[in-house]
Amino acid sequence: MIIDHPLLGPRDSAEFTYMGDAKLIDRPDPDSDTAERDFYEYAYLRHNPAGWHDELWFHEAGDRSWLVVTRNTLTHEISKVELARDVARQRGRSK
Repeated sequence: MIIDHPLLGPRDSAEFTYMGDAKLIDRPDPDSDTAERDFYEYAYLRHNPAGWHDELWFHEAGDRSWLVVTRNTLTHEISKVELARDVARQRGRSK
């Protein structure tokens, strides 16, 4: 599988490590009334979708960047690759 890195161009997926659902970018608010339940769900509950899914990948054997890869889990087709920091900023995270 080839991942088209936004900065470095096409790279073999062997250079990357799959790190899970891209929803991990959206950490719960620790000051909310439901923080304990929210962090439990954030840390332990995962979906296993069939079809298109946003995933976190770490470029371990390269520039050590984090990517959000939109990939079809049935066909391994990749439709989009973005830097995770850009996705986090789009979602309102400043850090």
